[in-house]
Amino acid sequence: MLEGLPPNDATHVMRVAAPRKAAQRIADLISETFDPAEVAVANFERTDDDWVVEVYAGSAFDAERLAELVEIAAGPDIAAGVTFGDVEQKDWVAASLEGLAPVAVGAFVVHGAHDRGRVGPNRIGIEIEAALAFGTGHHGTTQGCLHAIADAAKRGRPRRILDVGTGTGVLAIAAERQFHSHVVGSDIDIIAVRTARTNAVANKAPGVRMLHAAGADARVIAGEGPYDLILANILLPPLKRLARPLSALLAPGGRIVLSGLLTAQTPAALAAYRARGLRLVSQRHIEGWATLTLATRTGRPRG
Repeated sequence: MLEGLPPNDATHVMRVAAPRKAAQRIADLISETFDPAEVAVANFERTDDDWVVEVYAGSAFDAERLAELVEIAAGPDIAAGVTFGDVEQKDWVAASLEGLAPVAVGAFVVHGAHDRGRVGPNRIGIEIEAALAFGTGHHGTTQGCLHAIADAAKRGRPRRILDVGTGTGVLAIAAERQFHSHVVGSDIDIIAVRTARTNAVANKAPGVRMLHAAGADARVIAGEGPYDLILANILLPPLKRLARPLSALLAPGGRIVLSGLLTAQTPAALAAYRARGLRLVSQRHIEGWATLTLATRTGRPRG
C-alpha cells in the first residue's frame, strides 16, 4: 500500500524489513504520526512473510524518532535494521507498484498497466498508473470504500456523487463506472487533481469532474451539489473538521462513506457526524482500518 502524498522533491528514504503484521503496524504508526502531505509510507511484500516498509520525505529525517517509532510498533530487533538513504532520481512510486497484484473488491479490479490482461469478463477494471497521489487499491481504506460503493449499488443509483480528497481518483472513477452518474472529485493538492484527471480519461469515466479545491465548503463543490453519495477517505482530523460542510452537502436520504480511520478512531469520527444528525448504517474493518457508512435520518436517495 501507499499511504500519503509524497512531496515532489522527495530526497530521503527510510527502509526496514519486517514480517507482514509487524510491517503493517510500522506503516500505520508512521502514517498516523506524520503529515501525509510531507511524508509518504510504502509497504510491500517481497516474499510470503517478508515485507519492506519505505518512508519518503523531502527533508532529512529525525533518525532517532523514526527508529523509536519502529521499535514501538515492532520491537528493538526489527528497529535495529532501520536504514536511511537518499532517493534515486527515478519514479519511485512506479517502482513500488511494479510488484503489486491486482486488487479485486466485488465487481471492481484495481490494477496497474502490467496487469491489464488479468481483468476477467463482467468485471469493472480500474487501471491506476503510478503517480504522486494516494490510491492504488491496496490499502484497507480504499478497499473498504470500494466495498461501500458496491453496497450502495444494491440500493439504487445515486445521481450526484462527491469524492473528497480524491488522490488518484480511484474511488471517483469506480463510482462513475458503477453508476454512470455525475461524480465530482476534489483534492487540495494540484498534483493529485492532475493525476486523477489523467486516470479518469484513461479509464473512460466521462462523468467525472476533478476539482482543485481547498475544502469541502468551497463554492465550486457546493455548486455541484447536493450529493446523494459522498466519499471521504482521508484522516481523522480533517474528517472531524469536515463534518459540518459534508453534512450540509448531503441530499435528503443521502449517505456519507468515511475512511482513513484506524479502528480505534471509529468512536471519534461517529461522534462528529452523529452531532450533525447522521446515523451509522454499516461499518467494515480491513487490516485495522475502518470504513463507516452513515445516512441522514429520513428519506431516501434520489433515483
